[in-house]
Amino acid sequence: MDFSLSERAAGYLARLQDFMDARVYPAEAVYAAQRAELAEAGRPHDLPPVVEELKADARERGLWNLFLPDVSGLSNTDYATLAELTGRSSALAPEAINCAAPDTGNMEVLHMFGTEEQKERWLKPLLEGEIRSCFGMTEPDVASSDARNISTSIVRDGDEYVINGRKWWTTGAADPRCAVMILMGKTDPEGHPYAQQSMVLVPMDAPGVTVVRDLSVFGYHDQHGHCEIRLEDVRVPVSNLIGQEGGGFLIAQARLGPGRIHHCMRAIGMAERALELMCERAASRVAFGKEIARQGVVQEWIAESRMAIEQARLLTLKTAWLIDTQGVKAARSEVAAIKVVAPRVALDVLDKAIQVHGGAGVSSDTPLAAMWAGARTLRLADGPDEVHVRSVARTELAPYLGR
Repeated sequence: MDFSLSERAAGYLARLQDFMDARVYPAEAVYAAQRAELAEAGRPHDLPPVVEELKADARERGLWNLFLPDVSGLSNTDYATLAELTGRSSALAPEAINCAAPDTGNMEVLHMFGTEEQKERWLKPLLEGEIRSCFGMTEPDVASSDARNISTSIVRDGDEYVINGRKWWTTGAADPRCAVMILMGKTDPEGHPYAQQSMVLVPMDAPGVTVVRDLSVFGYHDQHGHCEIRLEDVRVPVSNLIGQEGGGFLIAQARLGPGRIHHCMRAIGMAERALELMCERAASRVAFGKEIARQGVVQEWIAESRMAIEQARLLTLKTAWLIDTQGVKAARSEVAAIKVVAPRVALDVLDKAIQVHGGAGVSSDTPLAAMWAGARTLRLADGPDEVHVRSVARTELAPYLGR
């Protein structure tokens, strides 16, 4: 296995590091202040102006749509290192370079499975950063950890589909720029369990689409929102079907492979920043007559954090390399494993960093508390840990159980 960066990726990394240092980190306080002003004005989900400034600067630097191999020329292994760097400022950096979820996954779906009409109407403005999108899969009335439970109905009526159901944790749906949802629902309730579901494009301004509420995460409200959505007799043209009827599961798996590399490497980026903050705090604070960095327990936390981060990074890079060389199917077990390992490591490092910071660690004076809330959510997003652990166990046991 070779995890070394290509010459192209090394060039991107150098430019991205400079962008982070010169523009992104200094913009964090500005972003927070502008969000507070917008919330005070009753517009909590409007984009703070500093983000558009960062996007313009990123485009000038050639840092745009790096996640998509056919656009950037980067492999998944190449992009993984860049994703890690953006994870150090996850509220700003991914969107600044047009590499933020759920748009990345949605753009990949349209790129791989969309018709030319769908690409022109939706993919093109997404690639240009002119609109945002959301992905409607999770539902409040069923255990969505088993995607076969999804009950939103998609019924054909002549040249249209009629959609009824409820979705929630639909990230991005509260943003006024969110123009379209890729929705997963049942077109054939009596079919094979893995052929019942389909994906369709639903414009957010279609009659019958209602954003019911924005859900908070440990009290934090995301600028883009995590929303509950009600769909009542929503009609879309049959031409809004992505791929084929019954192909929803296949598309979802194609969408999630590379996307989990992005999520996991960003989580590792969070952990790296948390470790840096932990070391800086430990070296600058004195308790009981010496810097707390000289306390054995704190040294152990720092060492354990470094070792865990390195292990998680190597496993994630191995997974990216497998996808590049053998395809998503060959990396299935590893994709499941990193989805468990990376958030766990990030949470553990963040928890230790918070402890070293004391009261400051749970306040908004540092990014640690917000990062912890985001990392904790990753243990549920795109399937809970338990589902992925089950998947790894099945792969390991298959030779012994004869299947």
